[in-house]
Amino acid sequence: MNIPDLEAFVAVVETGSIVGASARLNLTQPGVTRRIQNLEERLGSALLDRQSKPLKPTSAGREAYEHGRRILRALADLKASLSPQAEPDGEFRLGIMPYLSDEALAFPLDQLRGAFPRLTLRISSGWSPRLIEQVSRSEIDAAALCLADGLAPPDGLVGEELGVQRVLLVAAPALDLTERPSLTELSRFPWIMNESGCGFRAFIRRSFETARLPFQVGVEALSADLRMSLVARGHGIGIVTPAAFAGSPWRDAVRIVDSPEFRPQVRSWLLHRPPAGRLARPIALFRDALLARLGQAPPLIA
Repeated sequence: MNIPDLEAFVAVVETGSIVGASARLNLTQPGVTRRIQNLEERLGSALLDRQSKPLKPTSAGREAYEHGRRILRALADLKASLSPQAEPDGEFRLGIMPYLSDEALAFPLDQLRGAFPRLTLRISSGWSPRLIEQVSRSEIDAAALCLADGLAPPDGLVGEELGVQRVLLVAAPALDLTERPSLTELSRFPWIMNESGCGFRAFIRRSFETARLPFQVGVEALSADLRMSLVARGHGIGIVTPAAFAGSPWRDAVRIVDSPEFRPQVRSWLLHRPPAGRLARPIALFRDALLARLGQAPPLIA
C-alpha cells in the first residue's frame, strides 16, 4: 500500500463522503475513488459500505482506519522530530467533558488558535469513560475530563492533573429545603442531572449509597439551560459549575444550597497517549491555558 491511498481512505471516513475527502485533499472525486479502490485491492477487503449515506467503514474498514490513523500520526511525528522548530499543522482532535466546556472552549482554545494557526482543531464533547476509550484507541489526541476523587487515569496514558473541580448545589427557593440541609434531607428530593457517565453524577450516587440513602434522578437532560430551568420551576435539586451559574439566565430564580455534609467534587485531568509527538507543544499550551483558567497547578503522573 502507499501513503496517498491511506490518506484518501482516512479522509473519506472522517468526512463521510468522497466529496468531503476530495475537498480536504485537493483532489478530484475520481482521484479519491481510485485511491480507495487501490487500497481495497491491496488489502483484499471492502473498506467502505457504499450503500450508507454518509459513507461508513465496514468492519474491516474500521480496523483499517484505526491502523491508518496511527500510521499517519507516526509519520507526522517523525517529520516533526526531524524539524523540531517547524510549526505544527494538521488536525488536533480534542475531547472535552461538558462540565469543563465552559472553561475549556473559551480562553484555552483562543490561545491554541493564536499560537498554532496551521492546526485544525476538531472539538468533540463526551463523558469521561467514552473520552478515555477514544484516547486509548487514538480516535482523539487528547481529552480534558473529570474523574471521581481517588480515581486515576488508566495505565498507558499520560495524565496531567488539573486540580479539584467543585459544583454548586442549586434549588428553587420554594423547594422545602432547610438553610443547611443534611445528606439525609437531600436524599428526600429528586435530582435534575446530566446523562449517565458524568463524573459528578457518579460521585453523588456513590455518596448516597455509602450512607445507605436513596438517590433518585427525577429528570435527565443534556442541556445545562434546560436543567437550570427545571430546577427553577421546583422539579428537584441540580448541580452547576460556578462559571455556568454566573452566566445562566436562571441564576436569580434559584438559590445556592450549602450543605455542610455534602460538597460534590471531582478531579479534572488532561489525558493523551505517549509520546505526544508533533502535538507536544499544542497539548502543553492547552494544559497551561486551562490551568490558568481553572486557577490550579499541575502535578504530572504517567
